[in-house]
Amino acid sequence: MNFLAHLHLAKLADSSLLGNLMADFVRGNPDGLYSEDVTHGIRMHRRVDVMTDSLPEVKVAREFFSADYRRVSPITLDVVWDHFLSLHWDRLCPETPLPLFINQCRLAIEPHLSATPERFRNLNTYLWPQRWMERYAELAFIKDVLQGMANRRPKLAALAGSFYDVERNYALLERQFWQFYPQMMQQARNKQI
Repeated sequence: MNFLAHLHLAKLADSSLLGNLMADFVRGNPDGLYSEDVTHGIRMHRRVDVMTDSLPEVKVAREFFSADYRRVSPITLDVVWDHFLSLHWDRLCPETPLPLFINQCRLAIEPHLSATPERFRNLNTYLWPQRWMERYAELAFIKDVLQGMANRRPKLAALAGSFYDVERNYALLERQFWQFYPQMMQQARNKQI
């Protein structure tokens, strides 16, 4: 899961939006570094990551990638799941339009940025104004996201090429998303994540 799915599941579970969004920028034990609420959000994000990576549907999805890109497929899939969530938002969350949901998250997170890691603060200067989570619905934007990640981390250069496996297996990936994400939504509502 990437930014949008983590925020969505956090909202469904009444968990800290800030903790869930910034968890990838916090190393080690967050106890004592942040409020209890934010710490619980960080831990929820980590549980979601472990849970998602172990799902049979996600393991099947990794097999859709060629040998050259299989190593980075978990990262690519995190972005792809956000693509499908953004694309199908109105179907999954008809009660709240995506722009409204994103604005609510932004308003809940931005007042607390001064107490967050610098790299996370930097992300926020782009994430909201450039409407990343809304633009995840555009497949061309997903290609740009993967290319940008590859550019920033040379060890992950294969991310750029992994997009072609996404295009090639698009319908299969979309089917996998529908097999697990609605269930995760229900688990979040039931506080089972």
